[in-house]
Amino acid sequence: MGGSLLRAAQTTTSTTTSDQTTWSGVYTEAQAKRGEALYADKCSSCHAPDLTGLDQAPALAGNDFNTNWNDLSLNDLFERIHISMPGDKPGTLSRQEVADLVAFILQRGNFPAGQAELSTQAEALKGIKFVAKKP
Repeated sequence: MGGSLLRAAQTTTSTTTSDQTTWSGVYTEAQAKRGEALYADKCSSCHAPDLTGLDQAPALAGNDFNTNWNDLSLNDLFERIHISMPGDKPGTLSRQEVADLVAFILQRGNFPAGQAELSTQAEALKGIKFVAKKP
């Protein structure tokens, strides 16, 4: 299942239009905190409390995750979560909940927080490139 989700995400790859990356501080600590609570409630039973993945649910942190999403836009990750999660009720998360979850995932991946919350708008998210390695 994880591989098919990645292939689906790669077929909808967006071109980024700005210099923002996952290293630009694109979420806030408070937003990641909200995402952490939501993750514990809605995601951890499948993706594991430490984001390492379980059974058919892929890891949401670590080298494989970073490699899989590298060079895609944050909109690709955002939309994959928005459309397909949670696994038992796909598409039921609000855009704000998804933004909070992405913020938490970024925080756990050691990407820095910033002063502004991660947007819920596709155009803004398309302008943020997922860059796995710190420049």
